[in-house]
Amino acid sequence: KFILLYNGPATPMEQITPEMGAKIQESWGAWIGKHGQSLVDVGEPFGARTTVKADGSTGTPAPLNGYSIVEAEDLAAAEAFCDGHPFLQDASDAFSVDVYELTPMSM
Repeated sequence: KFILLYNGPATPMEQITPEMGAKIQESWGAWIGKHGQSLVDVGEPFGARTTVKADGSTGTPAPLNGYSIVEAEDLAAAEAFCDGHPFLQDASDAFSVDVYELTPMSM
């Protein structure tokens, strides 16, 4: 399993018009349909956030906006989920998807 983490400046929900919302939903629907059963968890957008440091102070977290969990053979196959990904439609350097393998821990 791999987690896709979405980085970039999110548009606040109150600024998304009905037309923008419909286009966003259409893009995500197409991406979800393309990958079907390989999507273990389509994910959710992130809401309120903070960073808590070792000394207990708080700060500004990284610009992560959500996640998805996918099942793939290897890192290259997981990376292929980014092809045509709705989060990257802006095609600017402001947005990226980080791909991490989830490694099971035995305790």
